[in-house]
Amino acid sequence: MRKALVLSDESARHPFLASLPPHVRKGIDPGPARPRWVISREDVRGFFGAYIACLLAVMIFIA
Repeated sequence: MRKALVLSDESARHPFLASLPPHVRKGIDPGPARPRWVISREDVRGFFGAYIACLLAVMIFIA
């Protein structure tokens, strides 16, 4: 009796996907992605923190 080393699924279009078990191939729904144009408070704090750090570094270098 001969058995295939890797059981495959013909509905998967790519050979790598065909070799994966069904529970792995389904994956997890990532949910809705965050729109790019939404700016959070963390984004603003990070920007101003980097801006002030660079400004101070340039001022120290020049002085």
